Amino acid sequence: MPEEPARRSTGGALAVASGIFLSRIAGLVRERAISHYLGLSAAADAFRAALRIPNLLQNLLGEGVLSASFIPVYARLRAEGKDEEASRVARAIGTLLALVAALISVIGVLAAEPLVGLLAPGFSGETRELTIAMVRILFPGTALLVMSAWCLGVLNSHRKFFLSYVSPVLWNTAIIATAIVAGRRLAGHDHDIAVWLAWGAVFGSAAQFLVQLPTVISLLRGLTPSLAVGEPGVRSTLRAFVPVVIGRGSVQISAYIDQILASYLGRGVVAAISSAQVLYLLPVSLFGMAVSAAELPEMSSATGADSERAAHLHKRLGPALRRVVFLVVPSAVAFIAIGGPIIALLFETGRFGADDTRIVWIILAGSAIGLLPNTMGRLIGSAFYALGDPKPPLHAALVRVAITAVGGYAFALPIREAVGYGPEWGAFGLTASSGFAAWIELLLLERWLSKRIGKVAIPTRLAFGALGAAVLAGAAGFGAAYLAAELGWTGWKGALVAVPVFGAIYLGVMSVAKVPEATGFTRRLRRKKRA
Repeated sequence: MPEEPARRSTGGALAVASGIFLSRIAGLVRERAISHYLGLSAAADAFRAALRIPNLLQNLLGEGVLSASFIPVYARLRAEGKDEEASRVARAIGTLLALVAALISVIGVLAAEPLVGLLAPGFSGETRELTIAMVRILFPGTALLVMSAWCLGVLNSHRKFFLSYVSPVLWNTAIIATAIVAGRRLAGHDHDIAVWLAWGAVFGSAAQFLVQLPTVISLLRGLTPSLAVGEPGVRSTLRAFVPVVIGRGSVQISAYIDQILASYLGRGVVAAISSAQVLYLLPVSLFGMAVSAAELPEMSSATGADSERAAHLHKRLGPALRRVVFLVVPSAVAFIAIGGPIIALLFETGRFGADDTRIVWIILAGSAIGLLPNTMGRLIGSAFYALGDPKPPLHAALVRVAITAVGGYAFALPIREAVGYGPEWGAFGLTASSGFAAWIELLLLERWLSKRIGKVAIPTRLAFGALGAAVLAGAAGFGAAYLAAELGWTGWKGALVAVPVFGAIYLGVMSVAKVPEATGFTRRLRRKKRA
């Protein structure tokens, strides 16, 4: 493969990671602000549930689906020099999305009550009524996020990654500012604070969309609405849309199942799962999504015979999978070994106390089981979308959702009632079941892609080596946090010791073992120090 596309992909992944890093840091600040003023209260449960319910619209029409169904078509047309046809496809897809998003938004506002009954059936009384009120506020904002995802699809196809992935900073900032203002003015009135937060999310959605729109208009040479559904590119996108909805949406579907079951586990559990998910999604986004988002346009731009496209995919997948394994395995181990100090550092403030940290840590440890297969599965799924074949990810996703539903239900409700463990361990069962299902999904995707393009080189040796180094680093990090607690450094102070110890030992062991990803990283660090 020529070096220029490889450098371009690496630069794209870095741009995506940089944008995601800034938006995720803003997300952590957002969660800290919400936790400070609402803790794991009933109002926090209602806000988290209300925020997720309209996200059904975003998940059905948003970033993941558009990336997998629209970007391959758009990028291929541009690679073939058909820029005008590509622009027509983009304008038509944008018009259709706007119409469908507006329609579903209106339906969502009108059907807020049955939606809450379906997706948060365990809520009752004031918590249920508050959730319904906020769902009605949030649905129009979610429609704007769908259009923001369309902007992302256009920008990514033009390799303009940073703007689209940093724009959620505006959404987070709007909620943070609202939390501070409402928390100070309405202290003690949790329900009113939650409603203010919902309005802040709507204003943030508008800002996230509008900041991308001028660049998109420039790239498409205008924004004339179009319903040209007869365009071949539009038909190809729409044909792939439904399978991709389920294939790419399997993680979100599993999360909805978790929320439905969590709503029966008592006050604070829905909010605790949401806090754990913010941390869980950090490595998924930084390492999995960043690599996948940069690779999808590159994989989709391949032309020629099937054998040539297969060889192209092999060259893209091998290094990308190694990067994911090197970065994600230690993240999963860190969540289990030193998750408590990390959670305390990020969230333990105001009404979010030490007991809340313990609950979130338990849930996060369950999520860590599925961290690696989720990130690798996303990348392998992108290969199928680049090939124009969305059915294998769809079939694997259906298996995953079924396992998640059965396992989550069993551990959260009947087994818990029979054994008698606490609600936080029921929530652990939910997230752990989802993680186990993610491993099954990954194995299916790997097997099916190998049949299509030849054996996919899963870096198993690197994975076991990374696991060994991470376990050693996790033990040292846990010990450092324990020693810090013995010396009186409680709560978040332990993270200031545990995290550097963990990172230094993992990177040191992998460098001594001469793992290329580690030695390359240490060389860059040394160059920066000399500079």
